[in-house]
Amino acid sequence: MSEDNSISGQDNKSWLEKISKAFSGEPQSTEDVTEILRTAEKQNVIDTDAMNIIEGAMQVIDMQVREVMIPRSQMITVKASVEPDVYLNDIINSAHSRFPVLGESPDDVIGILLAKDLLPLALKGEIKQDSLVDILRPATVVPESKRLNQLLKEFKATRNHMAIVVDEYGGISGLVTIEDVLEQIVGDIEDEHDIDEEALIKVRGAGEYIIKAITPIEDFNEFFKLELSEDNFDTIGGLILQQFGRLPRRGESIEFSGFKFTVLNADNRTVRLLQAHKLR
Repeated sequence: MSEDNSISGQDNKSWLEKISKAFSGEPQSTEDVTEILRTAEKQNVIDTDAMNIIEGAMQVIDMQVREVMIPRSQMITVKASVEPDVYLNDIINSAHSRFPVLGESPDDVIGILLAKDLLPLALKGEIKQDSLVDILRPATVVPESKRLNQLLKEFKATRNHMAIVVDEYGGISGLVTIEDVLEQIVGDIEDEHDIDEEALIKVRGAGEYIIKAITPIEDFNEFFKLELSEDNFDTIGGLILQQFGRLPRRGESIEFSGFKFTVLNADNRTVRLLQAHKLR
């Protein structure tokens, strides 16, 4: 064995010994595991980014679809009974890749339209009302109570990226995508179509909001008709840090000003994304 290989082996052994030692206490709950991993993070066994992902993955186990779904009011859908000219502009302007297609009833999802399947027909000028049904993909339907870790397994097994969410009566509550699930693990995923100025506060349902921590307090006050002080901080993230009195971790919650704020994304320097639940 060369000297380099010997050194590498010693490093690996040292790393494994640290992990083994960390788990020697036989954790009995997820809280125990989290505490052990945080200790490992402090000892530089794992880095902060890895710790954030691990915590996000553990958090997903306890979350349900209703907590991350896009509510029905924000869904962009296509009606199979209308002419293509009616929905083409909506598809183009939204920049989404998948669209639920509705039948006669507003709760009847007959399939999922992929923009890439529509494109060849558009280029040939062959988009017709009766041709839409022929290119639809099957729709996956899940209940609001489905666990996110189970949904992620289902997405992987079926290679679907979207599911329709229904309530206990079978009515459409919203939709959920694989991106919505992954964001709970790795943090907010933004693409070239995300516009920061228009996405500082997103409505996720009745009394539920997703809020970027950089949202100016002035904008937050205007949106919610509040009068939070702007004397000491410029952003809602700054107020959250003040309320905690420290840098909170992902999953931690605090209540003030009529809201329950839960940290969805944070690193070792700042809070990035919040979930706000309006208290009644």
